[in-house]
Amino acid sequence: MSQDMERMMSEQIYVTVDEYIALFDGEIREILINTRQAIRENAPDATERISYRMPCYWQGQPLIYFAAMKHHLGIYPTASGMEFFSGKLTDYKTSKGAIQFPYGKPIDYELITDVTRWRVAAVEGKADG
Repeated sequence: MSQDMERMMSEQIYVTVDEYIALFDGEIREILINTRQAIRENAPDATERISYRMPCYWQGQPLIYFAAMKHHLGIYPTASGMEFFSGKLTDYKTSKGAIQFPYGKPIDYELITDVTRWRVAAVEGKADG
């Protein structure tokens, strides 16, 4: 993402996930569309909203967020998701609440799917771990 794009996003007002995704072009937009699809298919009861200026999936509490960053796709499955999946995240840069999927490598939508399913189970009280 260019500095112009970052500036535009910081000035842009968007209130829906569709509007957020529409800010991006090409490969980044395709990644966001695919990420959204993976989350929506695995969290069918979640509602979409914008929170912290990024797409959020809510089911009584935040399930998972995602955002396009300059060099990576950020996935934010809350601290519990990060803790549960820590063993599967060793190939990624992470923090307490975030996974970074670099744009130069294939995005692991299967991992995003697994994390989403686990988060849904966690908020429904059915998760292992």
